[in-house]
Amino acid sequence: MTRVSATEDGRATEEMAEYYGAFAEGGFGLLVTEGTYTDTAFSQGYLHQPGITDEAQAAAWRPVVDRAHAAGARIVLQLMHAGALAQGNRFRDGTAGPSPVRPLGEQLAKYRGDGRWPVPAEMTHGQIDETVQGFAAAAVRARGAGFDGVEVHAANGYLLDQFLTPYTNTRTDAYGGALEGRLRLVREVVSEVARAVGSGFPVGVRFSQGKINDASWRWPGGDAEAGAVFSAAAEAGADYVHLAGGWRDWLPGEPTLAALAREVTGLPVIANGALHQDAAARRVLDERHADLLAIGTAALANPDLPRRVAAGVALAPFDPGVLEPLATLANARLRTTA
Repeated sequence: MTRVSATEDGRATEEMAEYYGAFAEGGFGLLVTEGTYTDTAFSQGYLHQPGITDEAQAAAWRPVVDRAHAAGARIVLQLMHAGALAQGNRFRDGTAGPSPVRPLGEQLAKYRGDGRWPVPAEMTHGQIDETVQGFAAAAVRARGAGFDGVEVHAANGYLLDQFLTPYTNTRTDAYGGALEGRLRLVREVVSEVARAVGSGFPVGVRFSQGKINDASWRWPGGDAEAGAVFSAAAEAGADYVHLAGGWRDWLPGEPTLAALAREVTGLPVIANGALHQDAAARRVLDERHADLLAIGTAALANPDLPRRVAAGVALAPFDPGVLEPLATLANARLRTTA
């Protein structure tokens, strides 16, 4: 969902208010923002990414929130730490992660990345503590800015997912080893965020198996491991689970991770992955695999998708060209500020 359209110093813009406002006005009831960085150390993932590390950044989000609320929608801020998959950080030259393991693949051109990922520094216990407190402080600022909740991004290969993944987490301390150790940072972040924001302010967690640099990855322990991951989030204080997936997750007759998450946690579950398709959407809801449907790619092509579905109007196909302005805008700003 990101458009890399924040200011250089991470403040949300009028362009972003228009962007999110279009989805709210198009009938979406809940908006989950793009990943927003949480601290001034290693969390920023790319240049012109929005942040919420101080009061100026938090205040800049207020027009976005107000625009969503004016159209009758609710809006949740997604809190993200890029970890080893950072490719543009104005605070640091290097990256940091659970272990000094070079990420697979190459950086993403659409976010101005180029070449192989650097080898991250192994995070110290002090840096891990600062990361946890960064998430918590960011969540408090989000509540103050008027958001209706926050979502902890533990998916897609970013920092919390890096700690969960055996091949990126080779630590031998309490944050590594067996699954319980690799889950420790997720537990600490969710618990501290929930404690910091207090009651009446939802805290969700987003998980995925695939990553932006390793789409085929699956949890090695299968359903048992997935259930342990979901249960850890619930035990730490999460109010919902959001699962990123793909169209294969909804093949008729197949069990789903969404249903598993719902069963083991008792929490509301948001499902994602090609759910603009009528048959898949009906199966997920009618068979009670999940409670809410999250739409990403199809929403970029149809900001008014809920209204189109309600009226029986065909959806416009997704044009990958809509992503090209990401790199174009980013490069133009780089030239302007150089």
